[in-house]
Amino acid sequence: MPTTIGSLSEFELIARITSRLAPTHDVLIGPGDDAALLRAPDSRVVATTDLLVEGRHFRRDWSRPRDVGHKAAAQNLADVAAMGARPTGLLFGFAAPPELPVSWAEELAEGLAAECAAAGAAVVGGDVVRASELTLAITALGDLAGAAPVRRGGARPGDLVAVAGRLGWSAAGLALLADPPADPADPAAAAVVAEHRRPSPPYPAGPEAARLRATAMIDVSDGLVQDLGHIAAAGGVRVELDSAALRPDPELAAACALLDGADPLAFMLNGGEDHALAASFRPGTPLPRHWRTVGRIGIGSGVLLDGSPVNPSGWDHFGRGAPG
Repeated sequence: MPTTIGSLSEFELIARITSRLAPTHDVLIGPGDDAALLRAPDSRVVATTDLLVEGRHFRRDWSRPRDVGHKAAAQNLADVAAMGARPTGLLFGFAAPPELPVSWAEELAEGLAAECAAAGAAVVGGDVVRASELTLAITALGDLAGAAPVRRGGARPGDLVAVAGRLGWSAAGLALLADPPADPADPAAAAVVAEHRRPSPPYPAGPEAARLRATAMIDVSDGLVQDLGHIAAAGGVRVELDSAALRPDPELAAACALLDGADPLAFMLNGGEDHALAASFRPGTPLPRHWRTVGRIGIGSGVLLDGSPVNPSGWDHFGRGAPG
C-alpha cells in the first residue's frame, strides 16, 4: 500500500515535499521556518498568483505529477517575466484528498522545483491542507533589476507587435489528448502534447523586452487575440495582426494534419497556455530573431486580422475550456 498524505502530519508531509527543493542565491532563508527570506536587490518585488483545480486546469489521467508541477510553475513565472522581471521565488498551497499517495505530492514538488530552476528561481515555501478536490495555489515573485515594469497599457499607434515563444502548440496538444491520433507516437503529436503538459515560456525574453524599452507586454495564457485585446483595451489602441507573419511551426502544422486538417492559425490565435510573450515596441527597435513581428498598433480599438475585426474565443476562466 502506498503511503497517503492523510497518514502523515502536516509537518511530516511538508518535510517530505520540501526535501525535493533546492535554494538559489536569491534565497537567504528557505523552507523550514515560519516564512522565507529572499533578497530584493531592486527594493521592489513583482508578485503574481494563480489557482489550478483538478478537472478544470489539469487531469491526472493526462498528466503526470511532474507535468502538473512544471505547468503550475510555468504559468506563474511567465507572468513575472511578462512584467520585465527576473523570477526569483515561488510559494505553493496544496489541497488534496487524504487518500492521495505521498509520492504524487513529492513528484509534483520535483516538477515545481525543476521549472523554477529553468527560470532561475526557487520554491521557497508552501502549505498543505486536506480537501475533497485537488487544488494548487501558486504565488511567484520576481526582481526588476532596476528596470521599469512593462505594463499592458503603454502601446501607442505605430508601435510594432512582436511575439517570443510558441503559439498554438498547447491547444493542439490538448486537442490530441481529447481525440488521440491513430499513432500516438507520431513525432508531431508527441511534440505538441509535451508542450501542453509542460509549457516552455521564454523567460529571458521578458527582461530583454524591458531593456529594449517595450511599451507594453503580456503573457499569452488565454489566447493571442484575447490577450492582445487586453493590451488594446489598456492602451486605448487597436492591434492590427498580419496573418502572413503568423506562420505555423512545422510541428504545429503536422499536428493539425492529424486533427482532420485543423487550421493551425486558429490554434495560434485562440489557443493559449503556451505562455509565449507578446509585446509592443517603438518603430525601429532592433529586435533579436526570437522576437517575431506579427503586426502593429493602430488607432481605434480591438484586434484586427488582415484588416477585419476578430473576436477572441480563447480561455474563459468561468466558462468554456477543457482541462489539461
